[in-house]
Amino acid sequence: MTITITPAASERMRQFLASTPGAAGVRFGVKRTGCSGFGYVVDLAEALGSEDQLVEVDGVPLIVDGKSLPLVDGTVIDFQRQGLNAAFVFHNPNATGECGCGESFTVG
Repeated sequence: MTITITPAASERMRQFLASTPGAAGVRFGVKRTGCSGFGYVVDLAEALGSEDQLVEVDGVPLIVDGKSLPLVDGTVIDFQRQGLNAAFVFHNPNATGECGCGESFTVG
């Protein structure tokens, strides 16, 4: 599994982890949602599940569930600020299309 985290994303994830010392890591995956089929999930994980893969990327413990793994392998996670808005941005080589608003993607 290869997932890359930019320095901005790494800093943001470290902030999340510092605010929740008991967290096992940052969970990254996908869920079925939106008009294109899948949406990304970034959250703190309290524990590892039996299907989870734990990898350390730039010192950040990243947890990916087994079902999401083939859909996010090769993804670059960035964190960008635009005006008052800030969000994680994903560059996924597996995505074959996105909805117009960019909130969901298709793998095909």
